[in-house]
Amino acid sequence: MKKAFIIIISSLLLSIAFFIVFRLLIEARTQKGALQVTASPESKVYLNGDFIGKTPLCKCDETNMMQSGEYTIRLVPTDHTLMEFQEKITISEGVLTVVDRKFAKDSLSEGYVISLSKLPDAEKNELVVVSFPEHANVQLDSADIGTTPRSLKDPTESDHILKVAKNGYKDKTIRIRTPLGYKLTVAVYLSTVSNLAAPIQETSEDSGPTVMILDTPTGFLRVRQTIGGIEVGQVQPGETYPLIDEQAGWYSIKLKDGATGWISSDYAKKEE
Repeated sequence: MKKAFIIIISSLLLSIAFFIVFRLLIEARTQKGALQVTASPESKVYLNGDFIGKTPLCKCDETNMMQSGEYTIRLVPTDHTLMEFQEKITISEGVLTVVDRKFAKDSLSEGYVISLSKLPDAEKNELVVVSFPEHANVQLDSADIGTTPRSLKDPTESDHILKVAKNGYKDKTIRIRTPLGYKLTVAVYLSTVSNLAAPIQETSEDSGPTVMILDTPTGFLRVRQTIGGIEVGQVQPGETYPLIDEQAGWYSIKLKDGATGWISSDYAKKEE
């Protein structure tokens, strides 16, 4: 009788353990999300510093989906003359996060990151649009809805055409869908307008002050949209650019594509 009781108790404990493990497996599965990354040209993809593959990449199957959470994604193009891309992304449970990047010289790169996150109310939805640079005009299905950063409560649950535009930058148009129960966040990275028809004027001593790029620890100097702002390009030691403006510790220069940006004066020399 005692032996039978022990067998019953052991079976019960085994069943409970199996149930707990099964629940943990189910919960772990539902806490994963999908990640899709595209880039031109082909790029290596790193997540929190770990190499996870080359573009086009889709961690979309049940066997290779990503654990939900905050990550740092880094795209390194196979063309090493192009500047790599790095940004914070969110992978949410049961949904797809999309990263797209088109690499180009200087400030001509563009792209977007689309992510979804659950809302407490399954009958509500929200659209959030941010852009780099900020204060870009936003249109949803050809209707103006304001400037970035822009949050729109309860857009129609359907497919939409999102357009982001700013003077001096190339328009970006993206097809999106706004499902109920989710906040859709779209981060748009605009490229400057390249005027290929305009010839690049050579600088001369009497055409105004210039700035020569000096040697740097990294082998290049970052160009920023504003003083201390986001990086929009890189310049190389030995190159010379027209000086547009100067502030304490910073020079504003004109790049070869006609765009302007700010560089640290610690690694540049002003020439009259």
